[in-house]
Amino acid sequence: MSEASPQSRALVLFSGGQDSSVCLAWALARHAHVETVGFDYGQRHAVEMEQRSVVRDAIRAQFPQWAARLGEDHVLDMRGFGAVGDTAMTAEREFELTEKGLPNTYVPGRNLVFLTYAAALADRRKLRFLVGGMCETDFSGYPDCRRDTLDALQSALNLGMAQDFVVETPLMWLTKAQTWELAASLGGEALVELIVEDSHTCYRGTRGARHDWGHGCGECPACDLRRKGWNEWVAAGRPGLAA
Repeated sequence: MSEASPQSRALVLFSGGQDSSVCLAWALARHAHVETVGFDYGQRHAVEMEQRSVVRDAIRAQFPQWAARLGEDHVLDMRGFGAVGDTAMTAEREFELTEKGLPNTYVPGRNLVFLTYAAALADRRKLRFLVGGMCETDFSGYPDCRRDTLDALQSALNLGMAQDFVVETPLMWLTKAQTWELAASLGGEALVELIVEDSHTCYRGTRGARHDWGHGCGECPACDLRRKGWNEWVAAGRPGLAA
């Protein structure tokens, strides 16, 4: 939006996956200046860290209206935190439910820690808006993806840093199919194709052959959600794309 305020400065929690790529496009369409931050916590799907720069470069090249708004990228080393969690996201183990009924891909407190680090960075960079891809619609029960959790954290960050941060979660109430629709409405076929080809969401870190919905093993929970969302979006006539 050309009418964005010069003071509208955002930091996107950017993993290189489908959801955060859509969030990056959403932020670029909404804010005058957008920076990105990634977190290396020893994740099995570390290939997503490599795809981050691929997605950023592709957006800059294919969407000149956003290129001038895309600022610096930051990567924070959080491997110590990842080791504490000891989950299927950081260790080679099968995906299953824990005794709490949560998937063992759940890293306790991950979003709380990510947002705290992001806020500390945003404070230094003078970025008011923190944009994340957290979602309650298909969140697998992760308690730190809930909006009430993030509202509480937003209050704590503002109190603890004497700031006025706003935690924005554009995907909070969207299904995966609706996330594809949002991508289409933001950047048309070009953005959809960019996300399919360049983003990475597979928990096993498998690029492999390209499926209709993107690269991945096709079997892990992340691939399953992505495939189902894509198929639902296509079956609905690919809403969001111009006729």
